[in-house]
Amino acid sequence: MTPLIVTRYTGVNCLGRGIEAWWAALRARRSGLAACDFEDAVLDTYIGRVAGVEDVTLPGPLAAFDCRNNRLAWLGLAQDGFREAVLATRERHGAGRIAVIMGTSTSGVLSTERAYQRRDPGSGALPADFRFAETQSTYSLSAFVRAALGLEGPAHVVSTACSSSAKVFASAARLIGAGFADAAVVGGADSLCLTTLYGFRSLELLSGAPCRPYDAERNGISIGEGAGFALLERSGAGPVLVGVGESCDAYHMSTPHPEGLGARLAMERALGAGGLAPDAVGYVNLHGTATRTNDIAEGRAVRDVFGSRTPSSATKGAHGHLLGAAGITEAIVALLALERGFLPGTANTRALDVETACRVLIEGEAAAPRYVLSNSFGFGGNNCSVIFGRA
Repeated sequence: MTPLIVTRYTGVNCLGRGIEAWWAALRARRSGLAACDFEDAVLDTYIGRVAGVEDVTLPGPLAAFDCRNNRLAWLGLAQDGFREAVLATRERHGAGRIAVIMGTSTSGVLSTERAYQRRDPGSGALPADFRFAETQSTYSLSAFVRAALGLEGPAHVVSTACSSSAKVFASAARLIGAGFADAAVVGGADSLCLTTLYGFRSLELLSGAPCRPYDAERNGISIGEGAGFALLERSGAGPVLVGVGESCDAYHMSTPHPEGLGARLAMERALGAGGLAPDAVGYVNLHGTATRTNDIAEGRAVRDVFGSRTPSSATKGAHGHLLGAAGITEAIVALLALERGFLPGTANTRALDVETACRVLIEGEAAAPRYVLSNSFGFGGNNCSVIFGRA
């Protein structure tokens, strides 16, 4: 694939607003997870809730998009000079030449939950002020970001569960490579909602404590929320998007292949797209959900591709599993490791499972990798691996 430059990136999650807040927490192995206090959920679990979302007010022209998911996106766009960088790129290329490709899993389903709570008791009709297209629709996120940034280029949303906002890098590379755009705003957002929280409880996947990826005593995930964005251009200053690999093993609706075959294929395809040998990669950001089966399957896949010496870590113990926003969030973590010369450790993890096949860092360590890889794997075997390299 033709390399693209990541000229700006940013985001928001329970670690804070903007990459400096994230980085301070990651370096200290500090977790932003807290006991569940979302809405009226009665659940023995920990979540990564973003403080202050309830107080966000969208400006008048964007008021129709008002929902928790788009408020998170608005917060994210306001960090690290990201909006200003996009506007400068718009001046160079024109609004119609910048694509918007977002990833999300549940979009604004909380708005629908609230609408159903207020439906007409006789007819069951939803309230007249419920705006499905602008809030609940999966496309709502791209429509909102496009409007917020004044862009007019190609736009779509990827919704492949937890790989959604990793796959946006592949979509952007294809659009730019085919000549449909000169730059792309990629990213994703997913917000807490009762459907997600109770849905994962029904799968018996929620941990009763802050999640502990690859730990011998791990027992499930901690759901978080957040948004992240990156600006991709053909030229400029910044790290390089080197390769993306995608696969779909379709082994099971919610469980990966026990040997990680789909995960391995995604990593191998990312290496192939970048023309890299496995030993060129100096750090792997693991999907690391902290469930019993997923971590072991991924660890085996990483070992099969990279051996047992390449350092890796899983950061969901710090910010939670952001579902549709996990891919962009952890891609940004990998970019930070690449640019700042430090590999983050695995928050909350105390003792590695003896079955862990790859080298997982519990404590962070200084390093200067030339290339880094970030894994994102979703339900149904939707897998994506993204590789970034030094400028």
